[in-house]
Amino acid sequence: MNTADIKERTSVLRQHAEQQFAEELDALKMVDARPRPANWQLSPWAVCIYLMGGNLENGFKVTPKYIGNRRLMEIAVATLATDRALLLYGVPGTAKSWVSEHLAAAISGDSTLIIQGTAGTSEEQMRYGWNYAELLAKGPSRQALVQSPLMRAMAEGRIARVEELTRIPADVQDSLITILSEKSLPIPELNEEVQAVRGFNVIATANNRDKGVNELSSALKRRFNTVVLPVPATEEEEVRIVEKRVRDMGRSLELPAEPPAHAEVLRVVRIFRELRNGKTEDGKLKVKTPSGTLSTAEAISVINSGMALAAHFGDGILSAADVAASLVGAVVKDPVQDRVIWHEYLETVMKERSGWKDLYRACRDVE
Repeated sequence: MNTADIKERTSVLRQHAEQQFAEELDALKMVDARPRPANWQLSPWAVCIYLMGGNLENGFKVTPKYIGNRRLMEIAVATLATDRALLLYGVPGTAKSWVSEHLAAAISGDSTLIIQGTAGTSEEQMRYGWNYAELLAKGPSRQALVQSPLMRAMAEGRIARVEELTRIPADVQDSLITILSEKSLPIPELNEEVQAVRGFNVIATANNRDKGVNELSSALKRRFNTVVLPVPATEEEEVRIVEKRVRDMGRSLELPAEPPAHAEVLRVVRIFRELRNGKTEDGKLKVKTPSGTLSTAEAISVINSGMALAAHFGDGILSAADVAASLVGAVVKDPVQDRVIWHEYLETVMKERSGWKDLYRACRDVE
């Protein structure tokens, strides 16, 4: 890699997983002597080590990308070593996209073959399109064909990613059935087809909480092995996830602020968990649940926003006042219903909690 490439990579806002963790992937390749499926960069064992973290025989430390149940990651990796596609399913903010990206990076060395699902995703984006200037000038040809990321993955034996599968219209979703069943993509205009090279597979992500969800047909569901990613099981686990991601993102964004104190992260996570679960952490008091998902990803966003405030408009140390503005915005999605729920939580839980008076006052000031 030359100096220009290094400079370009360090100046981008967000590096792809295979760039950001290139050193770890290279270290795993050096010690990985286990059998690898065709066109895989690492063995399934090494992919799992990359995801879950661990110490290698040569003393190199691999950082965890997913903090949670190891067996779920083993099932996900094993699925991709077969001819079954993988569906990562769960409520928003359970690291589905994060896991999808890192799986593709570790297996194919390329996490960029991605189709972002929206209500406007068309069949052309899933299958292939045309360069219409070339098409009008010379007629249908391979030169006029515009490959989708999915077609490229098939031709190169790589992993394709389909994000938010349930947001894609049902008839467009079903264009995946032939690809996943026959491992081929017909091109009727050319009387040809693209056959999948060994190593090709699909990782899709989906959740059932967003508005505009299109349920998968039973025919399409049968083509996937579904792995449900749960919300973090314990408060300690969720705090670890938030601290790690905030630390990584703070370095990436070069925020001139100190890493947040454990106590501040703990308070945000506890508030989210209590509102999400409908009861206080000790189980003694029931609370109402607001309309938002209050996921781990949103907790990370609240802390990051607070760090930006502390860095640019404070003393560089995250305080309750820095956290409060983003915290209220994350909880109060519905200005009528959620505001009543939030106010009740402030008065019955936060106000009475020892050591939380500063956060209580800061939240009241924001209201």
